[in-house]
Amino acid sequence: MKSLPARADKTGGATVQVRSYLASLPPGARKVLKQMRADIRAAAPGAVEWFSYQMPGFRLDGNALVWYAAWKQHCSLYPIGPAIRRALAADLEGFETSKGTIRFPLSEPPSSALVRRVVKARVAEIRNKKTK
Repeated sequence: MKSLPARADKTGGATVQVRSYLASLPPGARKVLKQMRADIRAAAPGAVEWFSYQMPGFRLDGNALVWYAAWKQHCSLYPIGPAIRRALAADLEGFETSKGTIRFPLSEPPSSALVRRVVKARVAEIRNKKTK
């Protein structure tokens, strides 16, 4: 079932849902996702936290910036399209990618630098679309 996006407002909104989601994860996955969350915030300081499709994420300028989630053996970052995958191909070598997704093994989480590069590429993608 699709959850409705929560607004990041004075009452906590999406932040409460994100914290609940993170608290439900096993400790290893929680640690990886908390770091990804911090890296996303650092790369896109104007982004607003939200929770949709039962996953935490961020919006920027009214658009979906990224979602991130933990699974049994990996964590994922969405939506990462072909242009970003091509531009960061060398950085993403060794990680599984598919249409719209990068998967990082929980045993080998992404570096903060990589997460920030991916998010900055998404920021540029969103802002470039607005100028066209």
